[in-house]
Order: sequence, then C-alpha cells, then structure tokens
Amino acid sequence: MVKDIGFWTRGQWFESARGYYIIKVFFMILLNLKTYEQSIKKPLYYVDIASEIVGETGARIIISPPIPHLKESADRYSDIYSQHVDVDEVGAHTGSVPAEILKEIGVKGSLINHSEKRIGTDAVKKAVDRAHSVGLETVVCAETPEESGELSAFSPNYIAIEPPELIGSGRSVSKTKPDVITKAADIMKKTNPNVKLLCGAGVSTKEDVKRALELGTEGVLLASAFVKAEDPKEFLRELASVF
Repeated sequence: MVKDIGFWTRGQWFESARGYYIIKVFFMILLNLKTYEQSIKKPLYYVDIASEIVGETGARIIISPPIPHLKESADRYSDIYSQHVDVDEVGAHTGSVPAEILKEIGVKGSLINHSEKRIGTDAVKKAVDRAHSVGLETVVCAETPEESGELSAFSPNYIAIEPPELIGSGRSVSKTKPDVITKAADIMKKTNPNVKLLCGAGVSTKEDVKRALELGTEGVLLASAFVKAEDPKEFLRELASVF
C-alpha cells in the first residue's frame, strides 16, 4: 500500500482513505538557564547535557544560555535560543540585541516577553516580525489564557503559558492550574490554530510533563528545576523519556 506523506506523531500509524499516514508532533523541552550563578559559571556544562540527552532520546531540546554565552553555545550545539531579542534593526542602537546579531552567531530562535522581561504587546509584535524576517524561531511568553490568544495573533512559532506566581515554585501549572492550559489552548485555536502551545511555571517532574501533554501542549519550558537539580543530566533524561 502506498504511504501518504504526513507528519510524525509518537510513532503511531493512522489509516486514511488514501493509505497510511505516519504522523508525529514534535514535542520539545525548552531549558531557560536565565542568569543563575551556575549558568554564568558553566553554561557549556548544561549545553553538553542537552546535546547528550538529545542523542540518547531523539527529543527536541532547546537551551537558552545567558546572552554573553550565546555564540560559544551555538558553536557547540545547534538548538540554541536567546533569552531576549530587541525590536531594533542593525544600526545606532547602543546595548540592543538585534535579530541580525543572533542569526549571525548561529542562534536558532529567541524567547520573547518572558515574565521577567516583559516588553508589552506592541513590542511583542515587532519583535516577532523582526525575528522571523531574518529566519529566527520565536517562543512568546504569556501570563494568562487571554494574553495567549492575543499574542498568538502575531504568529510566533510557540506561545508558552506561564502564570507568574508559579514560576520557580516547584508547583507545576499542569497540575496546579490545568484549566489555564486548556483555556489557553481553546482560545488559541480560535485565534491562530497554527501556533503551538507550551507550558511553563513550576515544571519539575516527569509527571508534570506527561500531564502537560495530556492537556494539549506540545512541550514544556523550565529553568530552575534543571539548572539547580542535584544531577541535571539524570533529571533531563527522565523528562525526555516522556517523549
């Protein structure tokens, strides 16, 4: 039987009227190293861990080191994101992080509007447009389901829903406030169904990740649980095993 060309999803086969589709959704883990002391002193340690676990599991793992370490990280690993990108074009903009610089040093994408780096709705649209204009991927952070819908209209690659009160708390949004995720997914389907949904804030266990996927996300965003884990490699291996 002729196999249709489709998407991959969890290695499962789906029969269609014309044949069989092999469909796979590309779930992912995004690791934000922020500017923790550990991240500043040994960013490549975490980059190498991500690279090793990708090799073992085939999961997509993005890592976002402190900005001064972006180039050395990108030289070593292909799935590096910046923690921020500015709306400024190349030119007389002191202290800016233009999208062109990130592209030039081999960075693949950027976080935008993280709760610790909020830039406002108008700037989010400009930052997404600027990043996409040079071929960067974008993950836009939102604090509420309503904001997720509003920002998805700008067509980022991903929206990451992160209630700020749960960030770094060890209490996962997928368990503590699952309705936040399902509501965001529903709103985004109406606004822009092409944008993928991630969840963050308090994600710290394999069960948190499983629950997030069950609720309709396509991956997770986390920070302190990875950076501050007693054994970051084993911690990440456990999370990636869900995929």
